[in-house]
Amino acid sequence: MPTPRFVRADEGMWLFNNLPTKLLKERYGFEPTKDWADHLMKSCVRFNVGGSASFISSSGLVLTNHHVGSDTLYKLSTPERNIMEVGFLAQSPEQELKAPDLELNQLVAIKDVTAEVKGAVTDSLTTEQAVAARRAVIARIEKSALDETGLKSTVTTLYGGGRYHLYQYRKFTDVRLVWAPETAIAFFGGDADNFEYPRYCLDACIFRVYENDKPAKIEHFLKWSENGPQENDVAFVSGNPGRTSRIFTMDAIKYQRDRFLPYVMTQLRRQEILLQQYGLRGKEQARRARDDLFGVQNSRKARLGMLAGLQDPQVLADKAAAEKALLDAINASPKLKPLASAWQSISETTVKRAELLGAGVAVHSQLFNIALELVQMAEEDQKPSEERLPQFADAGRESLLQQLYSEAPIYSDLEQVILTDSIAKTLEQRGFDDPLCQDILAGKSPAERAAELIDGTGLLSVEVRKKVAAGGIEAINSSHDPLIQLAKIINPEVRRIRTITDQLDEQDKQAYAKIAEARFAVEGTSSYPDATFTLRLAFGPVVGYEQDGRQIPAWTDIGGAFEHEQQHQGQADYVLPASWKKAESKLKKSTPFNFVSTADIIGGNSGSPVVNRAGELIGLIFDGNIQSLSGNYIYSDKQARSVSVHSSAIREALQVVYGADNIVRELGKPGQ
Repeated sequence: MPTPRFVRADEGMWLFNNLPTKLLKERYGFEPTKDWADHLMKSCVRFNVGGSASFISSSGLVLTNHHVGSDTLYKLSTPERNIMEVGFLAQSPEQELKAPDLELNQLVAIKDVTAEVKGAVTDSLTTEQAVAARRAVIARIEKSALDETGLKSTVTTLYGGGRYHLYQYRKFTDVRLVWAPETAIAFFGGDADNFEYPRYCLDACIFRVYENDKPAKIEHFLKWSENGPQENDVAFVSGNPGRTSRIFTMDAIKYQRDRFLPYVMTQLRRQEILLQQYGLRGKEQARRARDDLFGVQNSRKARLGMLAGLQDPQVLADKAAAEKALLDAINASPKLKPLASAWQSISETTVKRAELLGAGVAVHSQLFNIALELVQMAEEDQKPSEERLPQFADAGRESLLQQLYSEAPIYSDLEQVILTDSIAKTLEQRGFDDPLCQDILAGKSPAERAAELIDGTGLLSVEVRKKVAAGGIEAINSSHDPLIQLAKIINPEVRRIRTITDQLDEQDKQAYAKIAEARFAVEGTSSYPDATFTLRLAFGPVVGYEQDGRQIPAWTDIGGAFEHEQQHQGQADYVLPASWKKAESKLKKSTPFNFVSTADIIGGNSGSPVVNRAGELIGLIFDGNIQSLSGNYIYSDKQARSVSVHSSAIREALQVVYGADNIVRELGKPGQ
C-alpha cells in the first residue's frame, strides 16, 4: 500500500476529541493539554442563525460578528430606530435588548455513538428501510440523552457516514444585545470588498446570555491578549465551520461544478435582483430588505469563488490524482477491493440529483414556510417521535417552537413580493399547465394569488400560530387560512421530493462510509472529517501572501481605514461613520485592525474566536479572502487566508469611538 497521506500545510478542521497533538508539537512546539482544549471548547458558543462566537466575561458577554448578529439587529430595528444602520450601546444591563428568537449553544460533551447507529442499519435493509432505521436510532439516542442530562443533544454524521458522534449543548434562549457598531464600519467597503483583502472592518458585536432573568454565570470565557499576535505566530481558530465536501468523489465534484453550483447561482442572482428592486421603492423598503439582500449577495459571491476553484484545472488534477491513488490501493488489496463499489454508487446518485434540480416546488416566503411547518408538524406528531422527520422529533421540539413562535416582525409587502416571485418560478420550472401549478394559482396570476394569500392569512399573529399548533391535525383539517390551505396542496409534492432526497442521502451515507473505511485503512485514522457546523479547531501562522506580483501584508491598521476612505472618496460603502470621524484625532491609528492567517475556515466560522498558545483572545474571524472559497472542496495555503478583526482594534473602538467603558471594564485588563 502507498505511504499514508499526511495533511498538507495547516489543513484541517479538527475534532476537539481528536486534536492533532503530535502534528502541533512537531510543527509549532506546542502540545495542547486536555485542560487547554476543554477550556477553549467550553468558551465557545454557536448561534442558531448560523455562526460562531465566544464568551468573553464571567457574566455572560458573548463576542461575535456584526453580520452574524445582523439577523437579530434587523429584527430589533424599527423605522424609527434602525439599529442595523446606526448601531447600539447599552450603558447598563437594564438597557440591553432581548433578541426575539435567538438560541446559543455551548458544547459541553462529545460521545462516540457510531456502533449504536451503524448497528441499526444492516445490509439486508432496503434503502427506504435504512432511512427509517437510521432515523429511529438517532431519535432514540437524542431523546435518551436529553432525558438523562437535560442538555440539547444532537447526533452528527462524520466522515460522510463513517462515524457518528453525539454532541451535547448547554442552551441559552434569553440572549440580549449589548453593543453593535454602525453597518458603515462593520461592513466597510461593502460588497466590493467582501471576500477581498486588505480589509478595514469592525465586523463585531456583543451580546449577553441570561438565565432566570439574570446575567448567566460563566465558568469558561476568553481573556483578552495584551498585544495580539505577531507575524508568523500560530493562531488557533475555534468555531463551527458549516459544511465542506472534501470527501467528495470526482463524479460528485463534477456534478457540483457543472450542475448544482450554476443552478444555485442562477437562483441567487434572481433573488438579489428581486430584493434590490423592492429596496428601490423607498428608504423603509431598503431597510426591510437589507438583511436578506446581504445574505443573498454573500452567498452568491461565495459560490462564485467555490465554482472558480472547481474550474481550476490544477485543483481538479490534484483531486483526481488523490482519488486514483486511493482506488489503486483499494484494488491492490483483496480485503479492501469490495469497497470500490462506493464510487459507482455515488456516480448513480449524482445522476438522480441532477434530474431533481428544479423538479420540486419553489413556493416560499416566511409566512408560507410557517404554514407548511404547521401542516407537517401536525402530521408528524401523529407518529412516535422516532418515526418522524428529524426536525419534528421530541429532542428538538423546544428549539423548533422557539422559531415558530418568534415575535420578530414580518413585513406583508415584502412577503407578497417574495411569494409572487416564488410562485412564478414554480410555473417556470414545472410548466404553467402542470396540475399542481394550476392548483397553486387557483385561477389567478402569481401577483394576484400572492396578494390574496398574504392579505387573508392570520399567521402574522403568534397567538394564531400557537392555537393552530395546539389543535394538531384537527386544527389543520378545519382551517380556512389560505396559506395553510395552500400548504396542504403543496405538502404531498414536498414530501415526495423529500423522500427521494432522503433515500439518495442514505445511499451516499453508505457509500461514503465505505470510502471512509478505505481511507482509514490506507491513510490511518489521524485525519479530520468534513465540516458539519459542529465545533472544530483550525490553526496556522499569521502571514501575508503574494497576489498579482505584489506582496499582501498580513496586517492593516486603523489609520489605513481613513486612507481607504480617501482613496474611494464619494463611493457608496466607503464612508466612515460620523462617530469615527469625530474620534479620529483620539484614535491610535497604528493599532492593528484586520489580519490574515492560514487557518483553515469556511462559512459558519464567522464569529469564531482566534486565540494564542495561552488561550487568550487575539482576534475574531469574519471572512476569508476570495482564494479561500475553494476550501469547500480542497485546501491550499498558497494564497487562501482567513481574515480576522484584531482584538486590539475592538478594544480601541469600544473605548475611544463608542465610550463603552462599562464593557471595557467587564472585559478586564488585557493579559490578566
